[in-house]
Amino acid sequence: MQTFTVTHCGRICFKGRKVNLSHVFAGQNVGVTQVGERIWLVTFMHYDLGYFDDETCRLEPIENPFGPKVLPMCSGMNCHPCVRNGP
Repeated sequence: MQTFTVTHCGRICFKGRKVNLSHVFAGQNVGVTQVGERIWLVTFMHYDLGYFDDETCRLEPIENPFGPKVLPMCSGMNCHPCVRNGP
């Protein structure tokens, strides 16, 4: 893994090319790891942010690791019984 510091405008310079991340990471270090031929993974702390290829240098984000988790809904009335529903 290589470490890069994000610029004040939210970019890293990778092999002389600019990769846009976000200005919210300005001044922070991110890790860049090669995961395939010409494919790189960008990581912040323990969170994978997205992938880019070294030709276009366009970051494709991964699903939001900080977003809400959606739990499956049950189909029956009695899956989570409460007093209002009765026994």
